Amino acid sequence: MTTTGFAEALDLVTRVRGVRGAMVVAGDDGLIVAEQLMEGIRGPAVAALAANLANRLRKAMEAAGVGTSLFWHLQCDQGALLVVPTASGVLLVAVTAPDVNIGLVRLELLRAAEAVG
Repeated sequence: MTTTGFAEALDLVTRVRGVRGAMVVAGDDGLIVAEQLMEGIRGPAVAALAANLANRLRKAMEAAGVGTSLFWHLQCDQGALLVVPTASGVLLVAVTAPDVNIGLVRLELLRAAEAVG
């Protein structure tokens, strides 16, 4: 996928009110492939966290025999971190405000994941 394609996928997510930023992150090493973040969000730290959690969750899901994860939501007191792994191995990550419509962000993340492949 081209950089323009990643930007279009991130646009799907960041247009939702309450989304403070979105990234495409390499699932194996946590490097940022593309980003659209508001000021104050430490992208590299969020990307590293998402990749580390993705690898640990993958191992846990395999051990539990329940298949692969499709979506995860980490709720925090100042917002949330939402992640969708893609078939190509990248992660779509959204950082949100506390009052965001989680269902709408999930829907847009899944649409973006389809676009990314």
